[in-house]
Amino acid sequence: MRLAERQQELDAGLLNFRDLWHPQPFREIRPAWCEQWPALTDELLALPEALVAGLNDDLPAALNLLAKHVPGVAAIAALSELPAMPQQALAERAKHWAWEIPGRKREQIEAFAAATVNCGQPVLDWCGGKGHLGRLLALTWQTPVHTLEIDAGLCDSGSFLAHRAGVMQEFVAADAMETATWPQSGQHAVALHACGELHRRLIQQGAAKSVDCFDVAPCCYYRGVAERYQPLSGGLQLSLSRDDTRLAVTETVTASPRETRKRDRAMAWKLGFDAWRRQVSGDAYRTFKPVPDIWMRAEFAEFLVKMAEREGLALPSAGVADEFEAQGWQRRHDLMRLSIVRHAFRRAIEVWLALDLAEYLEQRGYAVALGSFCERKLTPRNLLISARRV
Repeated sequence: MRLAERQQELDAGLLNFRDLWHPQPFREIRPAWCEQWPALTDELLALPEALVAGLNDDLPAALNLLAKHVPGVAAIAALSELPAMPQQALAERAKHWAWEIPGRKREQIEAFAAATVNCGQPVLDWCGGKGHLGRLLALTWQTPVHTLEIDAGLCDSGSFLAHRAGVMQEFVAADAMETATWPQSGQHAVALHACGELHRRLIQQGAAKSVDCFDVAPCCYYRGVAERYQPLSGGLQLSLSRDDTRLAVTETVTASPRETRKRDRAMAWKLGFDAWRRQVSGDAYRTFKPVPDIWMRAEFAEFLVKMAEREGLALPSAGVADEFEAQGWQRRHDLMRLSIVRHAFRRAIEVWLALDLAEYLEQRGYAVALGSFCERKLTPRNLLISARRV
């Protein structure tokens, strides 16, 4: 399927099912779709704990569950599936090339490099940190690399690593959002997990300056979005809020059991505070600032007092803590199950966002491929936009 065709079909599909994925169960105790699809709601709320975490992370399985109740949802799954990009063997390199790189990050860099085809042009490593990706490409392709990075300290560290590896890699300490010098015509621009406005800036400025090739793995699409995402490619009906774009990157595949328990307690306590605040103020959900970790190390009663003080509310009366902590855990139980519906559309929204970038380049004379450069278990942000000027 052509990218433009996939984009239009996915745009229409997500718009059609917006009432399922847009509501946030953390804010809306019972989203409106619960009344429209009562059998789906009942099945979700009855799920055993052992299945809940898996369904929140296994998007195809979650969409299959929805498809039993909601006609047409299966099409979203098909539109969200993208091919794996061809992998090429990397050239032999010294065993210490990956000095200072954590193992998972090294695997991501190597997978990205293996899915990237050399254009025969000088490389621009965009927002490259210490230049680990640029250094690997310089070693593999024997081509000069410029790594652009805002942090001068990281540039200094990267220069040392490049010199030790004996590669042609120069560092440019500059703000990617401000520089008018980079990117440059004829370059091969690469970016591994440049966040939000940074990857959008590279694609827009690079296309305007006739960059020859792009290989971009986007990340954190919501960064730089004010209230609503502004599509680059045009012709789309769907409008995403900042929270909608954040939904695309909410999952993790590396949480330990301890981290999961800590997350669950934090969620239950915040929901318990929210239940108490709704009762005393009569309001619907209101956002509140991030909670310091140290507040989670005491008892819920103390947490409730601190939250009330910070939010300018009258202090809770004695003896209510147990009641609202129990409400928080019950809401956490329900939220984790109702959120399966919202989370089932995460990949579809991410693909929609990536297609917007890919189509922007295609409309400007590039041949573009969109696929995954590694397995999701290595990184959920595994989409690669590969574009070559025709």
